[in-house]
Amino acid sequence: MLKEESEIRDVHGISDSEMQRIKDFLQGAVYCWCKNRKDEWFAARDLLGGENYHWEGTPMFALYEKSNNDVEQAGKYAGWLLKRVISDDKRIFETKQEGLVRKYRWTGEENN
Repeated sequence: MLKEESEIRDVHGISDSEMQRIKDFLQGAVYCWCKNRKDEWFAARDLLGGENYHWEGTPMFALYEKSNNDVEQAGKYAGWLLKRVISDDKRIFETKQEGLVRKYRWTGEENN
C-alpha cells in the first residue's frame, strides 16, 4: 500500500497468467529487498537492472517481448507493474520521485 496517493497505470497486451507471474516475481523481489535492505529506498532498476538486467528465463521477459525488444519501454512497463504490486501489498510504503525515477521504501508498518 502506498502511503500517498499516486497514479497507477496498467499494462495491456500480455496474458493474465503472464501478468500474475510478473506480479509474483516483482513481489518476491520487493520482499527480498525489504528483508535485506530495510530502510533503504529502491526503484525498479534496483530490482531489475544492473546485475539483474538479463530477463530471459524469468517472467519479466514477456514485458521485453511486448515492447518489441525495446529495453527502455520494457523498463517503463516494469516500473508501472512494480507500482501496482506495491500499491496492492499489505505493507505500507513511502514513495518519492527523483527525476524520472519513482522510488519506494517500506515504512515497517502493515495494513491488517
